[in-house]
Amino acid sequence: MRSDAERRVHVGNETVTNTPRNCRVGVDIGGTFTDIALDLDGTLHSTKVLTDYTAPERAILKGVAAVAEMAGIALSQIDLLIHGTTLATNALIERRGAKTAFVTTEGFRDVLEMRTENRFEQYDLNIVLPPALIARADRFTVRERMNAAGKVLLPLDEASVAAVVTAISEGGYESVAIGFIHAYANGAHEAAVRDAILKRLPHVSVSISSEVSPQMREFERFNTVCANAYVKPAIKSYLDRLVVSLKEIGVGCPVFMIHSGGGIVSVESASEFPVRLVESGPAGGAIFAADIARRHGLDTVLSFDMGGTTAKICLIENQVPKTAKTFEVARTYRFRKGSGMPISIPVVEMVEIGAGGGSIASIDGMRQIRVGPHSAASEPGPACYQRGGKNPTVTDADLILGKLDPDNFAGGAIPLSVEASRTAMQDEIGAAIGLDADGAAYGTCEMVDENMANAGRVHTVENGKNIADFTMITFGGAGPLHAARLCEKMGISKFLVPAGAGVGSAIGFLRAPFGYESVRSAVFNLSDFDFAEANRLVAAMQAEALGFVEGGLDATEPVIERTLFMRYAGQGWDIPVPLETETFDAGSAEKIAAQFETEYERFFGRAIEGLDVEIVSWSVKASSPLPPVARVAAVVEGDVVTPAKTRRLFEAAQGAFLDAGIHERDGLKPGDVVKGPAVIVERETSAVLTASFKAIVQNDGCLLVTRI
Repeated sequence: MRSDAERRVHVGNETVTNTPRNCRVGVDIGGTFTDIALDLDGTLHSTKVLTDYTAPERAILKGVAAVAEMAGIALSQIDLLIHGTTLATNALIERRGAKTAFVTTEGFRDVLEMRTENRFEQYDLNIVLPPALIARADRFTVRERMNAAGKVLLPLDEASVAAVVTAISEGGYESVAIGFIHAYANGAHEAAVRDAILKRLPHVSVSISSEVSPQMREFERFNTVCANAYVKPAIKSYLDRLVVSLKEIGVGCPVFMIHSGGGIVSVESASEFPVRLVESGPAGGAIFAADIARRHGLDTVLSFDMGGTTAKICLIENQVPKTAKTFEVARTYRFRKGSGMPISIPVVEMVEIGAGGGSIASIDGMRQIRVGPHSAASEPGPACYQRGGKNPTVTDADLILGKLDPDNFAGGAIPLSVEASRTAMQDEIGAAIGLDADGAAYGTCEMVDENMANAGRVHTVENGKNIADFTMITFGGAGPLHAARLCEKMGISKFLVPAGAGVGSAIGFLRAPFGYESVRSAVFNLSDFDFAEANRLVAAMQAEALGFVEGGLDATEPVIERTLFMRYAGQGWDIPVPLETETFDAGSAEKIAAQFETEYERFFGRAIEGLDVEIVSWSVKASSPLPPVARVAAVVEGDVVTPAKTRRLFEAAQGAFLDAGIHERDGLKPGDVVKGPAVIVERETSAVLTASFKAIVQNDGCLLVTRI
């Protein structure tokens, strides 16, 4: 079997031709690296380029040109480019957004600051709530009021609107977020204020909550529209520059964006609702893992994506990533739920922690090693990059412990300095707690691995699952380096390292469907179910969802998924209930109630008799159908491969350096067995096997790693 790397070298040396071919490119901008994956007639070509924070599009242009050269094609032959990015996430985390004003209903100016009044750490007497995204001085109110049914209680006061428009003009704001009480039920007042602002200030960007997130619970909705407004000018400017820059170098194909829910939408839609891009990169990784699960027939999968800045863990059951309609960004208190910024949009649900290759190690006040959430990123990068970074990072620890080859990192494109890593680790960590560089590196890796293992345990327990029942699928530049030790800590007995794991999220973009999910809050009580109004609501939501994806559906029939979010009357939270019918009639209420009780029993063990049931939110998702995939045939286990060379690798379980075999992944064929301790090396990552694991090469190039 000829490997991807061999194909890249071979094809890259051929003369560029203009023969029409099917060529698609996936681009993932991460905190440290920008990953590029090009699929040419089913053959993958990929590369990693350091992310350019000054102008992120420059890294994309460089990477796209590189993979096109590998594939032996002209840039004009690229048919489609799909892009995901963490730029919106980073802007929210680092508070690097536009100067933004927030306009809300009189009396609700401080909702952003009051939050939900839940204590995310009830025993911390000195708890500090995260600051609101929009400062109080930048929040304005107008006189108006809707009730929960969308009926006007207090008409919009034109004088207060005019005063707010004047204040926004004088304040020099670039962007405005508008969020009124119960606007999810009727957004007319929000739209009227937007029109008033744009009439006088046409250059200002305006976002309204009834379009960005028409869902109940004002804190989450207000925060979401503020986040959208905060990042909108920068994201729109970036996407405009990207499209123009691509055309200038000859890439004239359509550009699409992947959103947090795992679907693909146009650049224009992404520019209008950039908050939907907050988890776009990690969503691509979950899609990548789900595709591998489908090919290998795995129904219980833990997706583990570790890049340069963060690590993401996602549950994939029955080959579908777990989703939610809200999530949190930038948790400030030990990644505790409730300490972050809530965003109420459809999203692939995952737990994300600041643990990546560039995460900085430090000593806290109790003289303990801490890792992250701050990252050295690509500028200046880890100390071993020799680009000005002085802080010790996880990558420096991996290098010291033998997990990385200093002469063959990123295919040799970035030479690493072991001496610089040892100096940083000794000066910043070892000297403070009496360890040498090796001991400090060991402590750093154990700490980051324990943090990730703990996050995985908590996430599975919160979902009522036993983590030992899962198969891990690992990817990202650092994921395969840490997967074996992570599995030891979590009690997982096997994991898969797919081909192309180092650029897994970018590959996931190429396998994502065109799709968009419309979510709205509208309360319907089943004892008095208005089926005609329900039909009108669902029809409008379906039209909205189809409108966002019509450019990518071509002649294919879209897949429509409808979900109700329901609860017993009086409860505070709801559960998802799949809707099996397309339209409602007089008998629908009874059928929906029966479906709800079935799902309620599945969640909580038993239904409750005698209580009324209500629908609180609705979801309609339109997407292109997933293409069928062929199951990977079982491989016959062959002989153990003798390594051509060895190097010293630290074995955490034994607390000592051992001689580990070094294997080039390109040189392995299906059925080959590699026993740990070993390192299986490829261009974009390396799979580290501890002494308790062995790897068997599968027919599709995946490494199936199991306990010995």
